[in-house]
Amino acid sequence: MQSAIYVGLSSQLVLERRMETLARNVANMNTAGFRAEEVKFSTFLSKKGTDAVNFASLGENYVSRIPGGLDKTGNPLDVAVEGEGWFAINTPAGTVYTRDGRMKMTAQGELRTLLDHPVLDAGGAPMQLDPEGAAPAIARDGMIWQGDQQIGAIGLFSIDPAAKLQRHDNSGVIPDRPATAILDFINNGVRQGYVEGSNVNPIREMTKLIAVTRAFESAANAIDKGEKAVDGAIRTLAEG
Repeated sequence: MQSAIYVGLSSQLVLERRMETLARNVANMNTAGFRAEEVKFSTFLSKKGTDAVNFASLGENYVSRIPGGLDKTGNPLDVAVEGEGWFAINTPAGTVYTRDGRMKMTAQGELRTLLDHPVLDAGGAPMQLDPEGAAPAIARDGMIWQGDQQIGAIGLFSIDPAAKLQRHDNSGVIPDRPATAILDFINNGVRQGYVEGSNVNPIREMTKLIAVTRAFESAANAIDKGEKAVDGAIRTLAEG
């Protein structure tokens, strides 16, 4: 009987973690470049006693690789990724990769994110524009032109599909494997004047949140029944 209680408790821990990720996804459904967070669940067996008992593990969080939709802004310093690439930015935590291509140019001509992190080129160096030059034109390969002057190219990087991603801020990630500069601009590239939105589907996430909440309540009811059964058995033994 106690196994039922323990299984219920393990289920509640898993469901609580899932509710946290779903709530975080919903909160960022309008965050540019945000990738939804998912959880891989598994079970493990307890071999105590004559019958094996299945417990739910807490699961492993991972960042979805599905791209979000593109929104046209017309801003020449808004750039969206097409394909599997990521922009690289320099932060106090080191190099961070992001799909949020909203950029700005400082008075000194530095190309930075809206959070004021330097945007890097393919060699990992900060991008420098001409503050007195013409409005930048950005080609598919990330090359920036100001008038007839070639300024440099925004770096576009590939992250190994097997890499685990640690979230940084909302839209940034730090992979556990080195990212590599993209050289193939047929299947990958950038589009000027667009911003990638969040890949969160709010209706689907809210539906999942309702389902998880109901499952949590069911687990709580199972625990309550298990506790009542244990109390009843103790009273029966005491009276006997």
